[in-house]
Amino acid sequence: MNAKVSIARLSIISNTLLILMKLVVGLISGSVSILSEAIHSSMDLIAAIIAFFSVRVSDNPPDSRHPYGHGKIENISGVIESLLIFLAAVWIIIEAVKKLFGEKIELDSIALGSIVMLLSAIVNTFVSRRLYKVARSTNSVALEADALHLKTDIYTSLGVAIGLGLIMITGINWLDPVIAILVALFIIKQAYHMLTKAFTPLLDTAWSNNEIAELKKRLSGLDVSYHDLRTRVAGNYRFVDIHIQIPENVTVGSAHKYCDKIENELTRVYENLTVTIHVEPS
Repeated sequence: MNAKVSIARLSIISNTLLILMKLVVGLISGSVSILSEAIHSSMDLIAAIIAFFSVRVSDNPPDSRHPYGHGKIENISGVIESLLIFLAAVWIIIEAVKKLFGEKIELDSIALGSIVMLLSAIVNTFVSRRLYKVARSTNSVALEADALHLKTDIYTSLGVAIGLGLIMITGINWLDPVIAILVALFIIKQAYHMLTKAFTPLLDTAWSNNEIAELKKRLSGLDVSYHDLRTRVAGNYRFVDIHIQIPENVTVGSAHKYCDKIENELTRVYENLTVTIHVEPS
């Protein structure tokens, strides 16, 4: 089992356990902020499941129907996960507003709720760090989206824990739905950033300016005369199309070896890179 699948599976297991804890404590205490965290973790679980299947599919080799591979499934996964976060945040706000302007707010077992929130933050810190590590080493958009989910869960869990602590000190129970609304607004902000990052490559967006500058520097180091350089990203896969100029008297065999040299150097530096070279006479 590769690292991406293993860490995605760990995320599923941890989210499942945290949902059960938050749901039980939320129902016992009557705290809408804890229940909002249970809903948040439920979205994290769905995201983790989507990420698990997407990283398995994205690593499948190209086939007749998908000659450029399956990398974009990770971007699609990231978009779906971001939309799920938006939906969860809207639901949290609706329920919190009902609680704020509805019946008198009664809370029980607040101390237990604070402990569960702190435990959730600790678990998600551990899992999200491992997710980010694997995501960066494999350029996995799906795992990065999953890590972002857990990162937001860390902050929101700590926020709820602090809020419950203030309620215990002040006795002001309406702080509970207010905290839930603040949690939801934070979730929406994070979801927006993830949505733009996941959706943009679906339009065959070029590499970043810094990455293209580095690529050009490497081509210059190989003494390549080129034009019409194009780049794009699909999940954890990268593509480069380039036109290079070679003297007219160079044989086909020599031109082929020269192209192989360029391709081997670039694929050595950039993982999961496909290079397409068009040769023109200079």
